[in-house]
Amino acid sequence: MDPVDALLEIASLLERERASRYRAKAFRQAAATFQELPPDVQGDPTRLRAAKGIGESTFAVIRQAQAGEVPEYLIELRGDVEPEKVSVLRGKLRGDLHAHTEWSDGTTSIEVMAAAARAQGHEYQAITDHSPRLRVARGLSAERLREQIPQVRAQSGDGFTLLAGIEVDILEDGALDQEDALLADLDIVVASVHSKLRMDGRAMTARMIAAVSHPRVNVLGHCTGRLVQGDRGTRPPSAFDAAAVFAACAENGVAVEINSRPERQDPPDELIAIALEAGCLFSIDSDAHAPGQLSLLDHGAERAERTGVPASRIVTTWGLSRLLAWAE
Repeated sequence: MDPVDALLEIASLLERERASRYRAKAFRQAAATFQELPPDVQGDPTRLRAAKGIGESTFAVIRQAQAGEVPEYLIELRGDVEPEKVSVLRGKLRGDLHAHTEWSDGTTSIEVMAAAARAQGHEYQAITDHSPRLRVARGLSAERLREQIPQVRAQSGDGFTLLAGIEVDILEDGALDQEDALLADLDIVVASVHSKLRMDGRAMTARMIAAVSHPRVNVLGHCTGRLVQGDRGTRPPSAFDAAAVFAACAENGVAVEINSRPERQDPPDELIAIALEAGCLFSIDSDAHAPGQLSLLDHGAERAERTGVPASRIVTTWGLSRLLAWAE
């Protein structure tokens, strides 16, 4: 087995299972380091082990791969991955409108995320790093976002398009945490609540309706903010009038995100039913913060199929030209 392939598959499996981001990153770094080493160093165990970026675990993986074996750690991780329920809808998804890079709180570069999206078979992928108010996630100032946009679009080609976007914070008064003129330059705008999640339900309803009524918003991200499992613990959903918010989404052509992260499962099934009744569009998104998490779309597609969301109302089943016409 090729050592680089083994290291990158291990990194992807760790990312998908939301393991320590530092551990996954170590395997990606080891793959990059190994590729850059001269062949004589690659084949010399002593010099290979001494190379900066090659640790004990990654060295063992490389040596087992060089010996023609599937590394033991890779076998272990492959066995730990739970088989997903087969979803007909998953095969209809053509892209993903919510993913992060190292420009905010993701773990890898724009280029690596683009390559991973291509490997998933996507026709398009949006990069939606955070907006400035979310300092804990290194949210992008207007200046940094302007710098990022051409770098994102430069990754398009050969039948794949990397879309320039943002996950913009919905501020407490419903305003958006970025300049309107800059939002207009983007392909995709995902608007999400990240602060004061426990505010009064009437105020939260007004806050969300104001945001989805903004002409630049395309997707309402993880609408309840809940966490149901995972290392961050659990968090109850925000209180708001779902029927009123989803009616505003439908009126303004804003898609309700079905967030594919297992720790979110957002919206809950009962809110998906309300959004369906309101006539909403939907976007099945990975909310990936690492390349291996792009495959989490499996979870979102399974939930959408189980709750009866028709493919025709899921914007991420649309081709690029139709998607961009809707987003505009």
